[in-house]
Parts: sequence; structure tokens; C-alpha cells
Amino acid sequence: MTVKTTLSFTDRHHNFLMAKVKQGSFATASSAVAAAIEQLIEDEVQRENALQAVSSAISERMEMPRSEFVSGEALFRSAFQRMSPD
Repeated sequence: MTVKTTLSFTDRHHNFLMAKVKQGSFATASSAVAAAIEQLIEDEVQRENALQAVSSAISERMEMPRSEFVSGEALFRSAFQRMSPD
């Protein structure tokens, strides 16, 4: 379903939009706006997935026994050793 709506843009945004249509990047201004909204939707999905992954990782680590914890000092020492050329 298509919904007709009215949008307002700054001169900068309008000029950029029209230039993209003129260059042939998009058939119409509407298709360019639709593509931008689709990108926003995709960005939001990726953001939600990343937050869920971080949340899961934190939950898993919170369930880890303290005996398996690595000290910050040991962690950084290991990282620096990997980064430094031999």
C-alpha cells in the first residue's frame, strides 16, 4: 500500500535529494526518501541485534564462576603481548 504524504526539507536536503534524482541514483524523490527510511529501519534492526548480543554476553559472563574471571592486569598484559612486535 502506498500512502501519500507531504514532507518539508531544508534547502540543503532538498538540493541533495534533487541532485541524486538528476544523477539517476533514484527514479524519484519519493524513491530516495523510501530508500533512506529503509536504511533507517535496517540500522535499527542491526542496533537492536547488537544490543541483544551484548546483553546475552553480559548475562553469560555474570553466570561464570569467579574462579574463571581474568584480572584486568592479566587481560591487558595478554593484549599488549599480542600487539607488540616480536
